[in-house]
Amino acid sequence: MLGLTRVNHIGLRISDFETSRDFYAKLGFQYVTGPSGPEPVAIVEHPSGININFILNAVKLEGQDAKATNILMDIATKYTGYTHVALEVEDAELTIRQLAELGISLSAEPMTHPTGTSLFIRDPDNNVVEFIEYKGLKHLKS
Repeated sequence: MLGLTRVNHIGLRISDFETSRDFYAKLGFQYVTGPSGPEPVAIVEHPSGININFILNAVKLEGQDAKATNILMDIATKYTGYTHVALEVEDAELTIRQLAELGISLSAEPMTHPTGTSLFIRDPDNNVVEFIEYKGLKHLKS
């Protein structure tokens, strides 16, 4: 369909470049360039080829609002929009241990489902990141 080959990047609106850069660096993402441009945008990339464009124009909340909820995930009204990114990992149990060593807590209990095991964390802006040990649909036919 339309010659699609892969997802090129994820655009992620953030409130603080240094905080987000440092958080995603713990996950193995390396700074590439930026911030630059009218938005502005900074780019980080993982050795696996996963690329994130940080869009640096989110409102910086102060005081009580600083831990505001993610409106796509945490409130009763369900708005349209991308709710999370799912990054595939080889081993869910190893990923849990590695996240703990990095001081990153899971935001929910691990979830096992027919196609694998999913783990969820939140970044500094409360964006949801899923790690999935994907077993695929092939194993369901066995």
